[in-house]
Amino acid sequence: MHVSLTLQFGGVGMAQTGNQRIIIKRKKVVAGGGHHGGAWKVAYADFVTAMMAFFLLMWIINSITEEQRDGLANFFATGTPVSTVSGGADGMFGGRDSQSQQVGPAVGSGMDYITGRMPTARGASAAQSSDILALEDIARVLSGQSGESLVDDAIQRHIITRMTDEGLVIEVFSTPDAPVFQPGGTVLTPLSLAIIQMIASVAAQVENGIAVAAHLPQQAGTDQGAWALTAARADTIRAALEGAGVAPVRLRRVTGHADRSPITLDPTVQRNDRVEITVLRNGR
Repeated sequence: MHVSLTLQFGGVGMAQTGNQRIIIKRKKVVAGGGHHGGAWKVAYADFVTAMMAFFLLMWIINSITEEQRDGLANFFATGTPVSTVSGGADGMFGGRDSQSQQVGPAVGSGMDYITGRMPTARGASAAQSSDILALEDIARVLSGQSGESLVDDAIQRHIITRMTDEGLVIEVFSTPDAPVFQPGGTVLTPLSLAIIQMIASVAAQVENGIAVAAHLPQQAGTDQGAWALTAARADTIRAALEGAGVAPVRLRRVTGHADRSPITLDPTVQRNDRVEITVLRNGR
């Protein structure tokens, strides 16, 4: 902005210059339109950035599986799981089922939650460490995380692995469109038989003992029949494993649990219709 001064001399002629009057006009000239402050623009930009980050976070959370979210939550937990559940994806997040884990004193690093690796206690012998690594290799093959994976998508939908202090638990469970057994019976479906044969092939990597357990969802009025049915189903799995090449001497335990050990909060859902094949740790 600058001020322009204009001088005017009043009078009738040059002869009257002695009585001339000086008039001063001040004219303000403003250059440009100016501004009204830019603080609101900075605040608005921060708001938009925060909202973009929020929706990006929501999109990422929505794009991963429930097991991966549990695995991510376990990574920030204060304890180390003694018995964790893998969602069949033993990759970056190593899927977890928070309803089926026990939390104990921390032994390994937090990354054990993500990789699915069983923490090894300090002072563990070389044989114990080798045993754990062998079981982890089996879990990786079953979860499709190794170069020699034998698992296709149809099979992987029915398998969950978890490492416990007893060994590697391989859980084969029913889905609404694909049960493990023929309804109400002890005959394996073709898909389930393929799964058992594949598990037997992978379990041949080690000579550890194997335990078999069968479970049912809770159903009213079928308590006594449930015990007999799960015991018979467990024996069917035993026979299928032996038929697929597992040495009979490796089968250490075959049990039916009826509906006494649900894996979900609701004991009546079909997810509890399952069998568990445990590759035992040495000495078990």
